[in-house]
Amino acid sequence: MSTNLSIASDSIEQSKSQRVYNYLRHRIRGLEIPPGAPLPKNEIALECGVSRAPVSEAIARLAAEGLVDIFPQNGSFVSPIRPQDIRESMFIRMALEVEAIKRVTELADASLLQRLEENIQAQSDALEEETLNLAMYDDLDEAFHAEIIAALDSPRTQHLLEAARVLLDRPRFLALPEDHRPEASYNEHRRIVDAMSTGDANLAAAALRVHLTMVASAIEVKLTQIEESNVQ
Repeated sequence: MSTNLSIASDSIEQSKSQRVYNYLRHRIRGLEIPPGAPLPKNEIALECGVSRAPVSEAIARLAAEGLVDIFPQNGSFVSPIRPQDIRESMFIRMALEVEAIKRVTELADASLLQRLEENIQAQSDALEEETLNLAMYDDLDEAFHAEIIAALDSPRTQHLLEAARVLLDRPRFLALPEDHRPEASYNEHRRIVDAMSTGDANLAAAALRVHLTMVASAIEVKLTQIEESNVQ
């Protein structure tokens, strides 16, 4: 009986930690908590209605992903956007995701294509709104790519891609409003799904490569601005 209670307690704590992690990551990704901002555990615990332990676990997880810097005796702070790390992550994402979509396209069934179509329609609906909700659109963008990678059924590949993507979230979010990027991204996603629908793995890979190249170009503009501001 005591063992079962211990397992249940651990599960509850993990659930709380996951909730805090999701909360913090979403706010960090959307730059609601800017680079360099402190992460006071007591305040976060009150905001999330949990004890300090789940907060500490969530912050440790974010630190492992490169989104938080922990300084013993000084506290935890949102990591700065480090251009070299971002460029390396983009390189890793390009290499892995382009190869992954080839395999997924070869295995794609009607169910996957339908889910991608539903995501594409949601993106289209979001763009029709009078004022685009950038955070919501960014969530749809993330879900679109996650749907494709999940279909690969390769947990290790998913983990590696997620580790690369998580560092790209902030500069990608910064770049999203620039030069009609949401509309361009939608069109690029549309071409990816169309290519996958043909069953041609190389065509799908080419469509994704174009999309990721455009994402990288938009991000690079922001990285250059960050580097220039750091020099001044």
